[in-house]
Amino acid sequence: MVIGLLQCDDVAPELREAHGNYPEMFEALFHRVDPSLEFRVWRCLDGEIPDDVEAVDAWLTTGAKFGVNDGLPWIAELEAFVRELWVAGKPLVGICFGHQLMAKALGGEVAKSAKGWGVGLSFNRVTERADWMAPWQPGLDLVVSHQDQVERLPPQARVLGGSDFCPSYLMQLGEHFLGIQGHPEFTKAYSRDLMALRADLVGEHRVRQGEASLSAPADDTLMVRWILEFLRRAISHRPGPPGGSGHPAPRRQPG
Repeated sequence: MVIGLLQCDDVAPELREAHGNYPEMFEALFHRVDPSLEFRVWRCLDGEIPDDVEAVDAWLTTGAKFGVNDGLPWIAELEAFVRELWVAGKPLVGICFGHQLMAKALGGEVAKSAKGWGVGLSFNRVTERADWMAPWQPGLDLVVSHQDQVERLPPQARVLGGSDFCPSYLMQLGEHFLGIQGHPEFTKAYSRDLMALRADLVGEHRVRQGEASLSAPADDTLMVRWILEFLRRAISHRPGPPGGSGHPAPRRQPG
């Protein structure tokens, strides 16, 4: 499987030597489960938006320090590409910012949560068991770092898991879009350093809570197994590519 990584941010320079950049994080995590996976990276934050939904087998969108409502031109272009993927039936997994962008692109709403920052490890209930959740477990605990949340779901979405803090934590749209508010690619060491770097923004009390939460085990490997099973099923169930029995996705207009 070839996965197109839609990179929407860089790791802060002061943390990059110790933790690498986001593409390296994703590749290291996913290769623990399937070493045969290939990744191609598009630096969307630099305006490098793919022009062909069929360039890879499936797509994955990273997190970002940016918000989906920031009004940056590249975010609007990426949002349009997400809609292309939806129409084309192409598999997409959105992580944090990507989860929120997916919701916004298809008619949902994203806003800064009145509950403040989510940092450290988040503890979530899986409220609906999907067939790609193998092996199954009823909880999903992942590292988080976010202030925005999906406040209103798009009509195509259903929530599969969440918490009182973040009700729309895990969502599926149709059979080929999956959104995850958490960061399976973040190590606990990176989470700890990121909280320290953002302490003035996040607040001392919330950072202390986040640091304490990191003593619990994270379900990062399980989430990757779920993601890969979701993608394999989405790929196998997809109708013929454009030009065959399926219908071509509309092209984005430049600008």
